[in-house]
Formats: sequence, structure tokens, C-alpha cells
Amino acid sequence: MMTPDLVAAAAKSLDEAERTRKQTGLLSLAYPGMTMDDAYAVQAEWVRLKMAAGRTSIGWKIGLTSKAMQYALNIDIPDSGVLLDDMRFDDGAVIPDHRFIQPRIEAEIAFIMKKDLSGPGVSVFDVLNATDYVTPALEILDTRILRVDPETMKSRTIVDTISDNAANAGIVLGGRAMRPDQVDMRWMGAIVSRNAEVEETGLGAGVLNHPARGIAWLANRLHQYGGKIEAGQVVLAGSFIRPIEARHGDTITSDFGPHGTVSCYFA
Repeated sequence: MMTPDLVAAAAKSLDEAERTRKQTGLLSLAYPGMTMDDAYAVQAEWVRLKMAAGRTSIGWKIGLTSKAMQYALNIDIPDSGVLLDDMRFDDGAVIPDHRFIQPRIEAEIAFIMKKDLSGPGVSVFDVLNATDYVTPALEILDTRILRVDPETMKSRTIVDTISDNAANAGIVLGGRAMRPDQVDMRWMGAIVSRNAEVEETGLGAGVLNHPARGIAWLANRLHQYGGKIEAGQVVLAGSFIRPIEARHGDTITSDFGPHGTVSCYFA
């Protein structure tokens, strides 16, 4: 288990990487015995640093909800990160070229909560009852930690991803706001294009067979640490497409059909 000093040092390295846009090394190599609990402790300390600098929490993101991503990291559970106020962009926003290191995009369904949601034993139906509305969303991912160590050629692991705030960097909300009982989210899909060329397609069922299932998992996990999902918060349920690289000059558009579109442009 990492000591508080080591946790603080790891969080500071992530904070510096984000500010300087120069990636830090793999924490999984620097701290070989690092556990998932250690990784969440690093994430929490990094979020604490951000909030001490004036940021506020607006919700949560859930990642690693697809089987493909879980197989890639050899895990069988999702992970989570914290959404902060400076991560939110308007639909159609221009993303400044100095903001991120290696941005990528995922298409998701965002849940906006009307009631607190606290475990244990939270079910999909509890999630739907606590949700005000859902809406199409894009998540902007970034990597403050190297994806591959250049010397050992080892790839980052789940502890690196969790520590890095689950690779969370930004959210874009758009499309139609819909009550959760007005849409079958398992069949709520998107055609995701980069510069008018289709890159990915997917359905909400790709997220644990129902996007609300990830929200239930998060509420139950937070309960173990004395936390909860709060009314008014935004929760990104997890991506149903693979991440798409977002390069300078790229316009990313996610077409959710009758549920609207959401897009952004990377300057």
C-alpha cells in the first residue's frame, strides 16, 4: 500500500503533466506494488489539488464498461473518475489547441440526476427513478501518463488509468434531453464521424448491456467509501465506441439519429 507521501507525489506528477502538457512516466512502473485502492487514492488527491485551486465537482464518469476495453486491460470491472467544472464544453465548441496532450473522443449517454443515489444495492431501476433526463454526449479523453514506457515497452495498466482520473479530460453535452422512460437506452446509438467520415458506430447496449447499469455500479462503489451520486450531477455512463484520435483541425460529430447530434472542433 502506498504511503500518503507517495500518493501526494504521484498526484503532483499528474498535475504537473497536465499543466505543462508533458506526460509523466507510468506509475505502475514507479510503484510496482500499486493497487487499485492506491490508484483511487492518487486520483482523489489530484482532484483535491484541483479543487484547492478553485475547481468544483459537477459529476462522474464511468470507464472501461465495454468488454473490449476490459479485455485489453485484463480486468472485469469498470473504473470511474471525477468531472470538474472546467471540463464542460458547449455543443459545437472550439477546443483550444493548447488544452490537451493527446485528446481522443468517445460517444456516450449522459445522465443528469434529480435525486441523490446511494448504495448499497442500487439497481438499474433505482438509477432510472433518480434520473432527471439523459442526453447525448461526447467525452474527451486525455493521457497525462505515457501510454507505453519507451525503455521497457510496457503499456499502462488499470492503476495508471484510474490514477489519471480515468483518462477524463472534458465533456460535451448536446442533442435532445429525454426523460429516462421515454427512450430505450439499449437501442440508443450513434454514428460518429471525423471530418464527415464515419469512424465508429455503436449502441447503448455495449455499455454493460444497459447504460444505467454502470451508474448503479458507481453508486454502490461510492457507498464503500462513504460517498454518493448527488442530485444535479452529470454522470457519463461509459462509451459504446472505441476512442477516436482527435487531431488539430478535426471536427468530431456524433449523430444519435432521432435523439440529436453533438459535436466539437479541435483547433
